[in-house]
Amino acid sequence: MRLIGLTAILALSLTLAPLAALAQQVPRIALVVAGPPACPTNPGRDAFFRRLSELGYVSGTSLVVDSRCYATIAEVPGILAEVLRLKPDIIVAGDSQAAVAAKKTTATTPIVFLNSSDPVQAGLIASFARPGGNITGVGNLGRELTEKRVELLKQAAPSVARIGVIWNLTNEVHEGMWKSAFKEIGRRSSVTLLSLGVRSASDIEPAFSTLREQRGTAVLLMPDGLFFSDRNLIAKLASQNRLPSIHWSRGEVEAGGLMSYGPDRIDAARQAAVYVDKILKGAKPADLPVEQPTKFELVINLKTAKALGLTIPQSLLGRADEIISD
Repeated sequence: MRLIGLTAILALSLTLAPLAALAQQVPRIALVVAGPPACPTNPGRDAFFRRLSELGYVSGTSLVVDSRCYATIAEVPGILAEVLRLKPDIIVAGDSQAAVAAKKTTATTPIVFLNSSDPVQAGLIASFARPGGNITGVGNLGRELTEKRVELLKQAAPSVARIGVIWNLTNEVHEGMWKSAFKEIGRRSSVTLLSLGVRSASDIEPAFSTLREQRGTAVLLMPDGLFFSDRNLIAKLASQNRLPSIHWSRGEVEAGGLMSYGPDRIDAARQAAVYVDKILKGAKPADLPVEQPTKFELVINLKTAKALGLTIPQSLLGRADEIISD
């Protein structure tokens, strides 16, 4: 009887062992992005998971996803400590700030970043071709894109001469760019760029007051989750002060900003999903060259232009990927 019991236990163990092994093989990723606490869906996030699905990963079935959203960068170290306790196979960082914080937190867990401006300048990678370490992803040349945005703003509003640059003082990438690039960008573009650093949403309205005192005639918002979260306030202040504005993403233009120019977030998200797949299949981040965006979007809000008394040149309208007119 005892022998029969042992045999049954052994048989059950052999049956459950493959199931346990299978459960352990389901990959886990942690997604850390800026946004409201509930981590609402958005086109970029949808595109990321849709591409993963095309590659054979279904969230909740063949992939475990731990999504975490943060309102301020101060929250990120705690979030990263929390997700690392869950032992993710990969951390996906939605922007430069999250990527920098992730790299400081772990030197072993693979990290894939999206939309990082100047990842070399930020200290994330050694070079685009050979990133090194445990991190890779989809970056961009933030300085060149910033200069392009200044150029587009001048085309939309030729009288612009003094542009206030609103940037996040807690964003190390912004700080590095301001110190190393903005003076030269202003010189080449024949404009004066005014530094308007902020730390939180409460600093945004005073920044516009400072710009008014400095006789600023336009405003440029650096890419940052803080400014996206407060896009409605920023659009309102730009309108009240009759300032043409240029942003990084279409969401800010949909909120009332004049125009935006930046990487196509759908394309970037799909590229990041491919890197997640490669790493889960055994590739090392150090061996995966950092991709640069291949598609860019120009979005113009004609309703805002009309309210500002601007006539957007037809040559610029013809290049727009989307025109908002109502």
